[in-house]
Amino acid sequence: MSKTSSKTGFTLVELLVVIAIIGVMVGLLLPAVQAAREAARRMSCGNNMKQIGLAVHNYHAAFNKLPRQGSGTANLTLTAAQSMAQDAAFVSRSNNAHELSWLVGILPFCEQQALWEQFSNPLVDPVTGGIFPAFGPNPRRSLTHHSIARYEPFLMNVTTFRCPSDPGVGLPAQGRTNYGCSLGDVSDLTGRGGIGDDGTYTNANMPVNRQERCRGMFRPREFTSFRDVLDGTSNTICAAEFITDLGSNETRSRGLGRTATANRTWTNPQYCKAAIDPLRPRNWGAGPFPNGLNFIGNQEEGRGFSWAVGRPFYSGITTITPPNSEICLTTTTDNDAQVPPSSHHQGGAHVLMGDGAVRFITDSIDSGDLTSPNVGYGPPAGSPSPYGLWGSLGTRASSETISTEF
Repeated sequence: MSKTSSKTGFTLVELLVVIAIIGVMVGLLLPAVQAAREAARRMSCGNNMKQIGLAVHNYHAAFNKLPRQGSGTANLTLTAAQSMAQDAAFVSRSNNAHELSWLVGILPFCEQQALWEQFSNPLVDPVTGGIFPAFGPNPRRSLTHHSIARYEPFLMNVTTFRCPSDPGVGLPAQGRTNYGCSLGDVSDLTGRGGIGDDGTYTNANMPVNRQERCRGMFRPREFTSFRDVLDGTSNTICAAEFITDLGSNETRSRGLGRTATANRTWTNPQYCKAAIDPLRPRNWGAGPFPNGLNFIGNQEEGRGFSWAVGRPFYSGITTITPPNSEICLTTTTDNDAQVPPSSHHQGGAHVLMGDGAVRFITDSIDSGDLTSPNVGYGPPAGSPSPYGLWGSLGTRASSETISTEF
């Protein structure tokens, strides 16, 4: 009797069907994996802000005041221009003209004691062998300055100050940061407040600074404390995140300012919108721009390019236009600015409240009347913020009540 044997296996059609099914499953799985990774990065970013919040509270517990945006030393024999000069003698022994950011002060409270020791003591320049004084030279130095006399602490990248979702890295930035202190809902005097580079009060700016401007939890070049936050720390923003510049002409990270002295952002918060590319609303157009607008500085001047610089463009945020809106500077320098928070997270950005809580604020938060001038340029001094819930969250003592969840 004969036996017949049969061979088992996949036919070509069955193999193709299996491959197609696997392809569909991979196609469905990859977005989920990417979303899970971004969720992890977003959680890590929020954790960084939580650590910064703890550092701010520990600083306040130690000194009974908040870290100062625009701190450091001043030498009356050297001007700010001299402290930034490319002459080796100046860059190795100059003062920092009160340009250090709030992030420098919290270094020992966020596990950066070694870096703080470098700041707070005289430091040897590895290029010339000269000695930098304690707290170093002016942080608004270019890479050319560092090639002449290099101050290492300014070039360090601090992990706690970086959002994992931000891909920015390396030159032409020095030490990047993604977190800025809240300067409130007025763009005027956000750079230097009412105090000059030599540390003395300016008669013209100080009264108006105290009465109308600098309404945020941080006041440039002056100390504030929790007792100044009359609206309540749980209702007042302490800090927020922003993206760093990637050299992509993006409205959220490349500075655009006005050359003329009239009709700046404090009279019209949407002044820079006229320069946005209508086909790519997250990018500036090619220029020339209307309204006397132009880009600031050079390729080294990008959003968040130096965590040690105490200017709003580098280490601050404002609560005028909502998160992920365009940057608009009051001049074509990096002084006073309208700098909203921004992020690479979908739909909004993290903020750190004064009580240490971390919240995620959406781009659609109520921002009131964005055609209104800033307080002091339309609404009288002491008025509630004209910029809705968003503006109210940025002021420390304007008697606003927060009655809605955010």
